[in-house]
Amino acid sequence: MTGKWNRSMSYQPCDAEGEPLPGTELKEVWRVADVPKNDKFQYTHFAHKLNSFATAPKKLLASDSRLRPDRYALELGDLSKAGAEKSNLEEKQRAEKRCREENNQSFTPRWFTLTGEVATTPWGDLEVYEYNGKYSEHRASVDDSNFDDGADSKSIEFNPWQYGNIEVGSNKKVE
Repeated sequence: MTGKWNRSMSYQPCDAEGEPLPGTELKEVWRVADVPKNDKFQYTHFAHKLNSFATAPKKLLASDSRLRPDRYALELGDLSKAGAEKSNLEEKQRAEKRCREENNQSFTPRWFTLTGEVATTPWGDLEVYEYNGKYSEHRASVDDSNFDDGADSKSIEFNPWQYGNIEVGSNKKVE
């Protein structure tokens, strides 16, 4: 395999030493899609669809990244507000972690399960999680339900937090 993740990937059958086998050619197996013209974020068409409310499932989770206020401000071109919102979200993450540590609680991902395996990486040993299927079950139950409150997805407030009110800094609370 050869290439760059942001351009293209190609392969060619090789021997045990990594030398190309005689009579084989380098074949391109993937190329990054062109970005739409005049796209200020340099997203591909796929990335635009993935991040769009138009392609969002009904009844978004409050933790869906489409609802992030920093992302929305960036989409509107308000870089100053986007930066402030991102800093606010990061501070909420730190505050939630402090709260968990103070209460001797560990973070438990909802959609992934710790496998017990450890992967050695250039950044150190990392615990391995695997998808547990619960999100697919959740989506299926939501999609199969006939209840539709008619709420606009954009009206859902972004909320990925495990705790409701967390102290942030000296006198601010995270709501």
